[in-house]
Amino acid sequence: LGKVFLFPEESDSAYVRITPKNPLNLQAFTLCMRIATELKGRREIILFAYRTQDHDELNVWREEDGRLSLYLRSSGDAVMFDLLPLYEFPTHLCITWESITGATSFWVNGHRSMVKIYRRGHRVDPNGAVILGQDPDSLLGSFDKDQSFKGEISDVHMWDSVLSASQILKLYENPCGAQGGNVIDWNSDQYQTFNNVVVLTNIDG
Repeated sequence: LGKVFLFPEESDSAYVRITPKNPLNLQAFTLCMRIATELKGRREIILFAYRTQDHDELNVWREEDGRLSLYLRSSGDAVMFDLLPLYEFPTHLCITWESITGATSFWVNGHRSMVKIYRRGHRVDPNGAVILGQDPDSLLGSFDKDQSFKGEISDVHMWDSVLSASQILKLYENPCGAQGGNVIDWNSDQYQTFNNVVVLTNIDG
């Protein structure tokens, strides 16, 4: 509890691989994380990457124009949201998506965006790698420094369902008292750090 991954510089080698508690075999999900970055300007920033052998299966980005985006099994067709910018103060960010309707929302500090329809009928496939800090163009490689993350990432959780508004608000307001994800659980999942990633502990209580 209180663990933070610090990526102190832009690089093409520093990343964290998380081992989920359950496979990402998903027809719905809620993905949450807490992010702080000093990167500004017209630059892509990878916030979360899940890559299978053949596909970018689930990626979350800050685009060059500052919009936040979700890509499911695609490097070109995304759903985009024009929301608050990311700062050096931590932002609590969640994404909800369900296959049956395609309903997709971003949540910033407990507040929901409008709903957009994306990838109705899609399924997220298992047997991939969950990566923080880099965008892998192969299963665990082909990184690009100009897309890398610089800053802090913490409180990464994923569920195989869409959480309610009250549950997401609780995650934002009281992360220590909230239940961890049933797919990715920040408090119990195993992880490996590679190259220049600093693991800070107990800095937020």
